[in-house]
Amino acid sequence: MVAYMDHKDLSNRIISQERTVQIADGVKKVAERIAKAEEAAGRREGSVALLAATKTRDVGEIMAAIDAGIHLIGENRPQEVTAKAEGLIESCRERGLRLGGDSSGSQTVGFHLIGQLQSNKINKVLPYVDTVESVDGLELARKVASRAQAKGLVKGIFLEVNESGEEAKSGCGPDQALDLAYELAGMEGIRLDGLMTIGAHVDDEVTIRQGFSHLRGLRDTIRSSGEPGADSCTALSMGMTGDLDYAVAEGSTIVRVGTAIFGQRAFI
Repeated sequence: MVAYMDHKDLSNRIISQERTVQIADGVKKVAERIAKAEEAAGRREGSVALLAATKTRDVGEIMAAIDAGIHLIGENRPQEVTAKAEGLIESCRERGLRLGGDSSGSQTVGFHLIGQLQSNKINKVLPYVDTVESVDGLELARKVASRAQAKGLVKGIFLEVNESGEEAKSGCGPDQALDLAYELAGMEGIRLDGLMTIGAHVDDEVTIRQGFSHLRGLRDTIRSSGEPGADSCTALSMGMTGDLDYAVAEGSTIVRVGTAIFGQRAFI
């Protein structure tokens, strides 16, 4: 258990009306920002999905975002998935929604794991999340695939690529991505849905956009390669609160936003 979970009940479902309005306003502002970025890039309105990054947020806060129009949520830590999942499932059911699954459906809320996944946590999250965005190598992919197969499941995965080369970030190297992607695409029990990266932690627009552009090129190469299973690799999860405009311009299909929706976190 991470330390802040001793101080915040992540399964809490009751929040104030003021907090509900704050979150709804955050969702509206981010959605408007994405729409403007789509227009500026000459892209179709609605071509970019907004994923609410829900690290440290409780069930009540997450449901406020869902009520405001969010159809895709992402957790960083497996411990938080298990702490919130049952409350989210029940709260979604009360609204006629299903948690997990293809978020393109109007009655579903996609549930992604966007943070690192340790081997001993795989079985705990598989019943709840439909997609693991942080697969960065063969070892983890094989374990997710085998455990999904054992449960009779097929789980979506993204290959995480460290486009910036920053040591503090996870992800495979860009030079390894193609070979890894082809191996992952051919595995039973998982489906390669796309690629994910975290933008370079710099102030230079050119540098940030180069990483996003390169990931798009990798995606295009994989998708058109003719390798078994590779044609499902269509999504690009890139862009967060600080750099989503650049990501949309470079072809992102999912932006992961937490702070601009929920405000600054009280816990790390």
